Amino acid sequence: MDTTSEGVAMHREVLRAFKFALNPTPSQVAVLAQHAGAARWAFNYALAEKVAAHQKWHAEVTALVDQGVPETEARRQVKVSVPSKPAIQKRLNTIKGDSRIDGRLPAGMLGPERPCPWWHEVSTYAFQSAFADADRAWNNWMDSLRGARVGRKLGHPRFKKKGRSRDSFRLHHDVRRPLIRLATYRRLRLPTIGEVRLHDSGKRLGRLIERGQALVQSVTVSRSGKRWYASVLCKVTMALPDKPSRRQRERGTVGVDLGVKALAALSQPLTNTDPAHTLIENPRHLAHARQRLAKAQRALSRAKKGSARREKAKRRVAQLHHGVALRRNSHLHAVTKQLATRFAVIAIEDLNVVGMTASARGTVTSPGIRVRQKAGLNRAVLDVAPGELRRQLTYKTGWYGSVLAILDRWFPSSKTCSTCGWQNPRLTLADRTFRCLRCGLTIDRDVNAARNIAKHAIRVDAQPVAPGKGETQNARGASVRPDSQKAAGHEAMKREDTRQPSHVPPQRSNPLASPSAQHQPTLF
Repeated sequence: MDTTSEGVAMHREVLRAFKFALNPTPSQVAVLAQHAGAARWAFNYALAEKVAAHQKWHAEVTALVDQGVPETEARRQVKVSVPSKPAIQKRLNTIKGDSRIDGRLPAGMLGPERPCPWWHEVSTYAFQSAFADADRAWNNWMDSLRGARVGRKLGHPRFKKKGRSRDSFRLHHDVRRPLIRLATYRRLRLPTIGEVRLHDSGKRLGRLIERGQALVQSVTVSRSGKRWYASVLCKVTMALPDKPSRRQRERGTVGVDLGVKALAALSQPLTNTDPAHTLIENPRHLAHARQRLAKAQRALSRAKKGSARREKAKRRVAQLHHGVALRRNSHLHAVTKQLATRFAVIAIEDLNVVGMTASARGTVTSPGIRVRQKAGLNRAVLDVAPGELRRQLTYKTGWYGSVLAILDRWFPSSKTCSTCGWQNPRLTLADRTFRCLRCGLTIDRDVNAARNIAKHAIRVDAQPVAPGKGETQNARGASVRPDSQKAAGHEAMKREDTRQPSHVPPQRSNPLASPSAQHQPTLF
């Protein structure tokens, strides 16, 4: 450990991803697409094996029920094992073909058609990682059915379709044979693929590896728009501060109220030099690109399916969406790093984003009202990306010595006076200024909410719980899919009670963060 004037910095190993844009050659683009297709095929193959076993179990249960056995007893009697990664991989190895051998045999000696005779052309890790992903998807679905996974119900795993699913594959690092490495600061070596040129520099990762502070674990190659990316996951030894710095302690706690009109309202200025800087402007990336997106979408809808012009129009739409995502993510990284490095405690609300952005369309018998307005609001909320902002704050506060605090979901932060505690039950969304009738405070509505968040938030010093072990995205356990007309008209979201709580609310779990949050790539 390193002892400094600010405290003690503990050297700890954390998983951290370094994301690089690639500049592959045309031949390498074809190989990358081939690996992505192999991973997609392997996922579908593993999922088909699981579905076949599940259908066999369901058929045997149905046969027993038809014979008069109670369904509960029939489910208990029938035992059909769902194959996992080792069994699926072992079976595939026994039946797969080989184009190197089959191409030299006469037609009469080939026998029945065997799957994936091209397996030797791609890395074996593309198959293994896809099998592991299929196991994870199936287990998540089964845990959701059994009630072992809280939150919204997960649907049945779906097969991946070319052109609909994202092109992606993952390659694992072999310590005995370091096939994934930086050949130079501008070239990344991948197994089977070779050296691929980087669009930017990998000097930061290369120096960490040279000093022995980083060990490569795997690399995930994906395509977004027309650009290929490589996210190198490493086990990095970092000096993590055990407490905030002197500058952070001087600034203290900041409350952050997320919104649409302004990206965030702060309880105190972001910088001491600009005391009026309490509102962070919302860039509205999607709104600025909406006209170009509409034009590109109209061109796509007019193109004939299967034509080259339609493929060109599809790439144009994908590129526009990719640009919006890049600008949004870059801006959020800049904001979250400033918050995590300048304050000792960052307090935010426990927002139910799923409930806030639920559709108001309703049902056929009970259609919703103001559906178009609600759709526009949902689009604006998702453009702000409050879940992504919270995810970034979750791991960056641990990097820079600050602490994340969460406000109870049901606290009326906007309706409560931040000075005397008086509540205005008649405050509406149209009221942008909060006026207290008790103490006479007149202040911006969002800044008042940010001050309440800073006062009443609960510190989260422990690590967030794993997905399926305590997180929830549904307010008070409300169903995401309403089963009745009564439930169809009420979406669960953040409620601001007008009554003062008689006790301190219990600390709620973190619905938008997971242990892998600190593993996500960052450019800051």
